[in-house]
Amino acid sequence: MSQLPPCPECSSEYTYEDGVQLVCPECGHEWSEAEVAANEAGKVIRDANGNDLQDGDTVTVIKDLKVKGSSSVVKVGTKVKNIRLVEGDHDIDCKIDGIGAMKLKSEFVKKA
Repeated sequence: MSQLPPCPECSSEYTYEDGVQLVCPECGHEWSEAEVAANEAGKVIRDANGNDLQDGDTVTVIKDLKVKGSSSVVKVGTKVKNIRLVEGDHDIDCKIDGIGAMKLKSEFVKKA
């Protein structure tokens, strides 16, 4: 019997094959092994306009962003220099003048 990979959504070990798809009985997620391999190989972070972002790029904020735990706001048009790409929901790590270190989502910035 071949060893099936765990579910990419909930990490359940109880996956099973259903034709060409793999299925997780715990969360109901369906995927194919080729799909997982393509996602891992092609992990590209894009801005709101679809441009590829890289470490060291300069980006501009396209929407007012409230800073969690503070009354300050990152205003539209704020330029952020020398970004660093990281894994996770907030995929940009940066320093913003007047605010400090912070994480941003790539969907709220555009490449400058």
